[in-house]
Amino acid sequence: MAAKYVILPCNGLDKEAGCLARELALKMAAAMDGEIICPVLYQTAPSRYASLLQEGNLIVIDGCATRCASRIAANNNLKISRKITMAEEAKKRDYNPGPDWRLGAGAAAFVEDVWRSWQPVFMEQGAGRASEENTGLFAGPVEYAIHRHDKFIFRVPLEGFYFNENDCWVQVEGNRGRVGISDYLQQNLSDITFVTPPDPGTEVEQFGEMGTIESAKAVYELVSPVTGRVVAINEAVLEAPELINENPYEKGWIAELELTNFEADREFLLDGRRYLEVLKEKVADFNAGK
Repeated sequence: MAAKYVILPCNGLDKEAGCLARELALKMAAAMDGEIICPVLYQTAPSRYASLLQEGNLIVIDGCATRCASRIAANNNLKISRKITMAEEAKKRDYNPGPDWRLGAGAAAFVEDVWRSWQPVFMEQGAGRASEENTGLFAGPVEYAIHRHDKFIFRVPLEGFYFNENDCWVQVEGNRGRVGISDYLQQNLSDITFVTPPDPGTEVEQFGEMGTIESAKAVYELVSPVTGRVVAINEAVLEAPELINENPYEKGWIAELELTNFEADREFLLDGRRYLEVLKEKVADFNAGK
């Protein structure tokens, strides 16, 4: 594994969720020859970890929804490579972390299962992964339609892109589709600070959840425009989420899917011209305060 990982875990050791974050951090560090940042020491002596953070990819492991480790990273402008929240992982597996520090009977198996689910992601990232292998398959939009409102300009590609009414798009080539968010949505979210894409291998249904985007204003749940299996994610937006603001239809794509039901999915999607009309209505409604 070529990539070096630095792990910042939750410091809430008075709850089981925090202790589970610690257990996962230890397991990951041992398996990937990574380094662990003590969240308490980091806040008093950040220079101690400066070189590690410069050299390695930062993984943040939160225990509960308080997300103290994420807050430490955000407060210190640390660039996060991956973020794991044990409470969310527990919810996926019907595991219920207890209210105090004691680990439950199934804690070890739970942590092992979480690690096994994430291990392929880090292995692929460490190997440079194959997310760009089909880069040449997806050409950028040839023509944009423009809608202006006051100082705002919204772009919509006219060919090759399909949209749902949740402002997510898919660009289709053969049985592959790249998905992302529209120019209208990225401007509404403002500065995007973090992207949590679906894991490679995840089966996604049309209109199902496909990760989240965090901005200075909100956390937005991506609504998939298509059905399929995630075969790649855009590593570039993990490193630089602002690419979605800068170039939402080309460099800012989020995930690539192997499509399994596109002909049926397309019935519920809008082409560029129809989406442009929907966009105009949304802009008008927004400014009317609806």
